[in-house]
Amino acid sequence: MAEPRVFLLSCVVQDYAWGKLGGDSEVAQLWASGDSGRVIEPKKPFAELWMGTHPKGDALITDNRITQKTLGQWIAAHPDCLGSKVREAFQDQLPFLFKVLSVRLALSIQAHPDKELAKKLHAQFPQHYPDDNHKPEMAIALTPFRGLCGFRPIADIAGFLQGIPEFRALIGQDAAQQLESSAEDPSKEAVQRKALQRCFTCMMQSGKKEFAEQLNLLVQRVTQQVQRGEDVSYCIGDLLLTLHSQFPGDIGCFAIYFLNVVTLQPGEAMYLGANEPHAYLEGDCIECMACSDNTVRAGLTPKFIDVDTLCAMLTYIPAPAADKLFSPSPVIGDSYALLYNPPVLDFSVIKIEVPSSVSQYQVAPLDSASILLVVRGQATSQGIHGGLSLHSGSVLFISANESLTLSVDPSHNLLLFRACCLLQ
Repeated sequence: MAEPRVFLLSCVVQDYAWGKLGGDSEVAQLWASGDSGRVIEPKKPFAELWMGTHPKGDALITDNRITQKTLGQWIAAHPDCLGSKVREAFQDQLPFLFKVLSVRLALSIQAHPDKELAKKLHAQFPQHYPDDNHKPEMAIALTPFRGLCGFRPIADIAGFLQGIPEFRALIGQDAAQQLESSAEDPSKEAVQRKALQRCFTCMMQSGKKEFAEQLNLLVQRVTQQVQRGEDVSYCIGDLLLTLHSQFPGDIGCFAIYFLNVVTLQPGEAMYLGANEPHAYLEGDCIECMACSDNTVRAGLTPKFIDVDTLCAMLTYIPAPAADKLFSPSPVIGDSYALLYNPPVLDFSVIKIEVPSSVSQYQVAPLDSASILLVVRGQATSQGIHGGLSLHSGSVLFISANESLTLSVDPSHNLLLFRACCLLQ
């Protein structure tokens, strides 16, 4: 009997300290729903659910008809499952890592290197940069999801320099004036980017004593204003105090004046290309990325910090927060599906929402291996793949050119996310 080419996976949870605790975590709920024997520990962080073949979290195969124990092993033995274009483009490797994130504490201010820089960093510092791949990524909100993403417009940053004396003192008068004068002539992009790089680098490379002094002055002043019932939105005071409470005295607290604060509503997405500064702050999201774990960090973290590399690699392209939202497009022939198709080859994500009034849904064949996550609802599938029972937390691997028909449970709408690699 031929081995099935569509099968369930048991996926790895990462318990990073920033994750939401216990049942508050979407990751924990999906993980526990996926297997009735799993118990959620209320005080344990459930930060990330990894669905893929990355060595730090290769998914386990639960189907006892399959001899290989992990998805990585199975793909190595059956590389045709990837689809011919993916095999050729990515050397018989699954090119993406699919995740769910549940964020309680801010993640580090970070950026991911492009392929050229990744190769260099991995060769020089393999203990900090574990592979030589780039790591573009996309986040799709499951709950309201807040993050820092990309540099603000120059005029916004100049406004903070003029309105927050502690911020100006930290950057220094010369660098601040250079940025302010560049804001008056938006046509000179190169001049603006140079001024922005100088200001951001001045902040990131400031001395600890000088930095702590200005941050303490600002936090003290904003705390007193809050106590008096005054409006502190001029300095994003609520977020400043939250970050300072999570990471006291951290350089990342001032980064909110350089980076856009973006709030995604469920279904909204943001795409983060190479060398773009960002930090996730709170909420639950679906995330898909190139299969890499390379991160250059510079604040809001106890992990290895590489300020010089970060300051040198960033794009320094100012843009409003609205530009960071990434809109999906309809899928031709499927009124229940939306395609999030970022400007990289490594991955795309299809969101599928089937109303409970629909009794059957056809998961269409793709010229790519894909991973399907059930977030809400229940369904069953009968056919050549054997009987499959899917519910919240189920993760399914679907080989290229395979389809399946789902019988939808009428008690709930069905919400699915499907990661794939759509090469033209």
